[in-house]
Amino acid sequence: MAGAKNNAILLIVSPDKPGLVSAVSEFVYNHDGNIVDSDQHTDLETGTFLMRLEWEMGGFQLDRASLARELAPLAKKYRMDYSLHFSDRRSRMAILVSKYQHCLYDLLVRHTLGEIDVDIPLILSNHPDLREVAEHFGIPFHVVPVAAESKDKAEAEQLQLLREHQVDLVVLARYMQVLSPAFVAAYPNAIINIHHSFLPAFIGGKPYHQAYARGVKLIGATSHYVTAELDNGPIIEQSVARVTHRDRVEDLIRKGRDQEKIALAYAVRMHVERRVLTYNNKTVVFE
Repeated sequence: MAGAKNNAILLIVSPDKPGLVSAVSEFVYNHDGNIVDSDQHTDLETGTFLMRLEWEMGGFQLDRASLARELAPLAKKYRMDYSLHFSDRRSRMAILVSKYQHCLYDLLVRHTLGEIDVDIPLILSNHPDLREVAEHFGIPFHVVPVAAESKDKAEAEQLQLLREHQVDLVVLARYMQVLSPAFVAAYPNAIINIHHSFLPAFIGGKPYHQAYARGVKLIGATSHYVTAELDNGPIIEQSVARVTHRDRVEDLIRKGRDQEKIALAYAVRMHVERRVLTYNNKTVVFE
């Protein structure tokens, strides 16, 4: 697991330019760093360069504070938009839920098994229904009711709880409320949502009933970062399953929930392992 090691992880998004890979690699080499993982991609249409570089901090000449300072001239020269992370710092993830429990259970089981290396200081909900699930896994459960006339107040209370628990990743595990632009702005590219992949074809209530009526052959789910524009954030993962004429509405719902669990868990794991880079409202995922 990433958290078991003391590695630095550098994520870069910048204009593509000759010598960039060499310059970054030489920076690590010149300070006695041992690169253990490197991946890169160039979007030829936009001229955008993206890179994930991971190296061991053991034996590295720069400590964490000076590393960021020494990177600054290189970042300025190549116009890098970069972030620096360390694998022994676990993300602090809050899960927001309403009444659906399948994604919540799945995330908590994967966390218990060590598949998702995070701390989960709290679960937030606008309903009390899933309190027993949180208590079973020993995670504090907070209910903040959300009503149309007092939504601003509810979100302020939610944000205060997230700040108090030093949360840096928010996961919407079928949280059935639309977040305000102010809430989203507090966690840029750090709120992950999941929805069925019928959007926008089958919007509104009972999408699986609509899909069944149309005789769809594929169903699925999409995980993405949340932006101010509803369900239009950068996509991290999509998962699909085939359906046939023999499947009933109940089968579509069951298969759809399976895909939601898979896509959401994958997105969360890639995020906490610092393998997702965003640009132009889309992502590159370095598996």
